[in-house]
Amino acid sequence: MVPETIPALVERAIAGYAVLADAAESVEDEWQYVTDLATAWRARLTSVAAEHTDEAAPGAVIAAVDRALDEIARITDPHRAIDWLSSFPQVVLLALGEEDRPAVEQPR
Repeated sequence: MVPETIPALVERAIAGYAVLADAAESVEDEWQYVTDLATAWRARLTSVAAEHTDEAAPGAVIAAVDRALDEIARITDPHRAIDWLSSFPQVVLLALGEEDRPAVEQPR
């Protein structure tokens, strides 16, 4: 079995994040905030993936991201989804050892 690369793992994380963002977008009053936040975090995750081209993801990192993906997949409440829009990408970055880099600017 070929080990999963960091870019492939991040791609899976972004796909799960898209489902989370879709759930959050149903809160009409928060639509712009949700859209801006999701755009910023997708860009941040994509930039991390680009820095690790063809690098194999360690098993512990895969397990951590899979656990976070499982957690966000259970979210059905759109307000809870909004709460996780910042948390999930930070969990992924922490698992990847990228937590010490500057965070994205949070929309206001």
